[in-house]
Amino acid sequence: MNSNRIYLVFCLAFHVLVLLGVGAAEAAESGDGRPLVSGRQSLRQLQAFALEHNPEVSASAFDGQAAHARTGGAVGARLPRLTIESSYNRYDPDLRLTAARYNGELGVFGDNILTTDLVLRLPLFTGGRLVAEVRAAELLEASAGQRLARTRGDLVYNVASLYFGMLAQQRLIASLALSVDALTAHHGQVQALIAGRKAAAVDGLRSEVKLADIRQRRVREQNILAIQRQSLLNLLGAGGATTDFSLADELVPPPAEATGIDVLVETALRQRPDVLAARHELDAQDARVDAARAGHWPTVNLVGAVGNRSMSNPMQLPKGLSDSDRVSRVGITVEIPLFEGGRTAARIDEERARLNAQRERLEKLLLQVRLDLTNASATLASALERLQSTEKAVELAAKVAEIEREKYALGRGTQLDVLDAQNALIDAEASHIRALADANTAKAQLLWAKGEQLP
Repeated sequence: MNSNRIYLVFCLAFHVLVLLGVGAAEAAESGDGRPLVSGRQSLRQLQAFALEHNPEVSASAFDGQAAHARTGGAVGARLPRLTIESSYNRYDPDLRLTAARYNGELGVFGDNILTTDLVLRLPLFTGGRLVAEVRAAELLEASAGQRLARTRGDLVYNVASLYFGMLAQQRLIASLALSVDALTAHHGQVQALIAGRKAAAVDGLRSEVKLADIRQRRVREQNILAIQRQSLLNLLGAGGATTDFSLADELVPPPAEATGIDVLVETALRQRPDVLAARHELDAQDARVDAARAGHWPTVNLVGAVGNRSMSNPMQLPKGLSDSDRVSRVGITVEIPLFEGGRTAARIDEERARLNAQRERLEKLLLQVRLDLTNASATLASALERLQSTEKAVELAAKVAEIEREKYALGRGTQLDVLDAQNALIDAEASHIRALADANTAKAQLLWAKGEQLP
């Protein structure tokens, strides 16, 4: 009998472990329930995916929910409050259970009283403290919404920057692959010339060394691409997802920015979420100063209660009376602060100091906005100029490399000239590709600095 029970418990435990293992495996395969990234992905598609799954965006959204809850709490403080309050007190000397309603009324006396009341409290006047706290909470909730928008904007820009970097890296790797093919073909020609005693053996060694160098450079660039891919997956919130995806877009020159810097700054100050959030936070801090000042004012509350008084083992219990009675009351309470040890004044000074600090941070942010726009605008203009010059440099370098190979084949050039020309072509192509990526990244940075709406 005992062995059968042990067997049943073992089987049950085994099935539970299997189910837990399957559930864990499914969770791991699905990346914590997040869809996998696969197939050809455009920049807009990856940005949309990141906005949905990035952990920092999700955290900012929860911060917004917390701010909304704080606003609800501040609003609730202005509404009536209904509570059940109970207490037990022991008295010496004995106390009457309830107050007499007329002269000579008999009563119940004893040394212990249990009270239970349903109490309603309504604030009538708080010196503006509750109103200021509601205004501050609403402004901070609006600020949290703008902070979320800014976090989303940062994410969109970072995804775009990595996306353009990966596109450039792919083109650079493809360019190096073409260079490997060209040098491999040239190496074959050199070997043929060496076999015909028309070239020195050292030329073959030089071409092999250069070929090995370009192959090693291609491996290095492939490693950089792999790091960029993983960084992009982290931004997407899909760090454990499959890397089986490719980039659908192509690197093309972005349009130039014709708007002047002053107009750009004016636009940014009007629509950038972080600027709007900082202004909301400044106004909220101003409301907190008002709430602190209200500490000097009286507090008036309307109080109503209905409840029961009871006494165990009363010392005097006249015939016909009960040891419990119902009591109700309604009235107004006034609390006037006379001396608090300087706490209210200290709180006012603290909130004023925070207000001044918030004002200075806003001023710093406004200066940073102009710097961001100036930097992005200058970077875009510089990258567009580099595009024009590097495009011509690539064309010229390609022609020079072709001429040097033909000269060498005809015995009119040297192997060093061929290798130098091929190296110049690789560098020119790399500069052009990086200029393309820099221009697109600068355009995205300019949109980010202006606070443009998300795609």
